[in-house]
Amino acid sequence: MKPQPGRTALIAAGLALVYGVVQFLLSAGILGRFYENVLMNVGINVLAAVSLHIVLGLAGQFSIGHAGFLAVGAYTSAVLTEKLGVPFAVALLAGAAAALVAGLIVGIPSLRLRGDYLAIATLGFAEIVRIILLNVDYVGGAAGMRVAHLTSWTSLYLSVVAAVLVAVHFTRSAHGRATLALRDDEVAAAAMGVNTTAYKVLAFALSSFFAGLAGGLHAHNFYVIQPNNFGFLKSFEILVFVVLGGVGSLPGAILAATFLTLVSTALQAYPEARMILYSLVLILVMLFRPQGLLGTQTLAGFFPAWRAGAGSADEPAATEPHQPAAVPAGGEPGQLAGLRAAGSQAAGAAAVHAPPAGEPPASGPGATGQGTTSAGQGGAR
Repeated sequence: MKPQPGRTALIAAGLALVYGVVQFLLSAGILGRFYENVLMNVGINVLAAVSLHIVLGLAGQFSIGHAGFLAVGAYTSAVLTEKLGVPFAVALLAGAAAALVAGLIVGIPSLRLRGDYLAIATLGFAEIVRIILLNVDYVGGAAGMRVAHLTSWTSLYLSVVAAVLVAVHFTRSAHGRATLALRDDEVAAAAMGVNTTAYKVLAFALSSFFAGLAGGLHAHNFYVIQPNNFGFLKSFEILVFVVLGGVGSLPGAILAATFLTLVSTALQAYPEARMILYSLVLILVMLFRPQGLLGTQTLAGFFPAWRAGAGSADEPAATEPHQPAAVPAGGEPGQLAGLRAAGSQAAGAAAVHAPPAGEPPASGPGATGQGTTSAGQGGAR
C-alpha cells in the first residue's frame, strides 16, 4: 500500500482531537465518575469485539470461548501488579502475551476442526480456565481478587486505537487477503497456495493478544475480578457484538459493541432483561438480516476519498461473509471453478480421442487429434 502523508496526517489529527476533547472533559470534571465508567466499559467491549472480529470476521474461525482469553489476560496482569509489583504497562503487555500463548495452545491442536466443532473446543477452553481459577486460592478462588484501579482513559484509548489500526492494516495486507480467502473458501485458498494452517494460527494469535489486552484493562478498571465474570455469558456477549454489526465488518463490530454496552448500562437494574435482549437481538438478526447491520462494510466504505486513495489493489473488496468475491454461475469460487473446468476439458478431450474398445492405443504423430488431421491431409495429397 502506497503511503499517503495527507490522509495519514488527517487521521492522526482526528484521533488526537478525540483524545484531547475527552481528556479535557474528564479532567475538568464535566464527565462525572458514572460517565467515565460507561466510557471505560464501551472501550473495553470495543477492544474485545475487535479481537473476535479478527478470528471470526477475517479468518472465519467460529470461536465462542473468547472470555477465556480475557480471563488469562486479566488474571495474569492482576497477579503481576498486585502480587509482584510490576508496573501497570508491563503487566498489561504481559497479560496480552500470556493470552497469545493460550491462543496458540488452543489454535494449533484445533486446526483440523471447523464450524461447530471448533466452537465447542474454544468453549471448552474457556470453561477449563474458569474452573481452574475457581479452585486456585492464590488468585482468590471463587471470592475473586482485589485489584487496584489503574486503567485510565489514556491507556484504554491507546489500546483501542492500536487494535483498530492493526486490524485495518492487516486486512489490507497480503496476509489479510490470504486470511480472507481462507474465510471465503478454505479449499480454494489451499489450491491457490495459501498456507491455511499458518493463517489460522496467526488469526488466533492476534485475536487472543487483543482479547488479553482487553482482559487486563477490565481487571484494573474494576476493584474485584472473579472467575464468573469470564463465563459463557461474556463470550456470548462478545459474539453478539460481532454478529450484530456484521461478521467481517470492523466498523459494524465497533458500533454494535458501543450500542449494546450503552443499552446494557441502561438495564443495569434488570440483569436478566439484558441477556434476554441479547438473545432476541441475535435471533432477529439471524432471521431478518443474517449479514448484520453493516454487512462487510469497511472503514473506507464510509469515506469515499479513503476508498479512492487506497485503490482496489490495496484493500480487498468487501464481500458478504463466507461468500467468495467472484462466484460464477455454477456457484463455485472463481479459482476453484477454473481448476475444475480445466480438468473437465482435459478429461473430455481424452475421451474424444480415446481408441475404440478392443483396439490398442495409437502411437506416433497420429496419436493426437492434430496429428491425425495432418496425416489425413498428407494422404489426400
